[in-house]
Amino acid sequence: MSDRVIDVFFYGLFMDVSILTESHVSPINPRRAYVEGFGIRIDSRATLVPDARGRCFGMLIGMTHAELDRLYSAAGLEEYRAEAVLAQVMDGPAVPALCYNLPTEPLAGQRNLEYATRLQGILSKLGFPTEYIESLAHRGT
Repeated sequence: MSDRVIDVFFYGLFMDVSILTESHVSPINPRRAYVEGFGIRIDSRATLVPDARGRCFGMLIGMTHAELDRLYSAAGLEEYRAEAVLAQVMDGPAVPALCYNLPTEPLAGQRNLEYATRLQGILSKLGFPTEYIESLAHRGT
């Protein structure tokens, strides 16, 4: 089972396939996508939070379960849990995918401006909507 490739929706720095390959995983078939019903929250890292009117942009990337286990066992990522989402590929169909989120929302008052700035750079490089990229400057807690 660990060799089967599954689609994963990444919305943080892992959208950058070079970061994934540095983490010793082999991203397959990266596609621009978004999920409805979620907003992004940035504190020490990013997480998605329920938001009935929200839309979060990211990358849909194929990976194996073994790679995901290795990726999310790294320091600082152990609390993230897989959830099912329906990711809408920007130039294609909706695809069921896993998405890793924190089980509880971050505490108020935390903010990581460096992370938000890096995330904005990745989103810009990948060609996501400007208004979404600019909105990340206000997505802390």
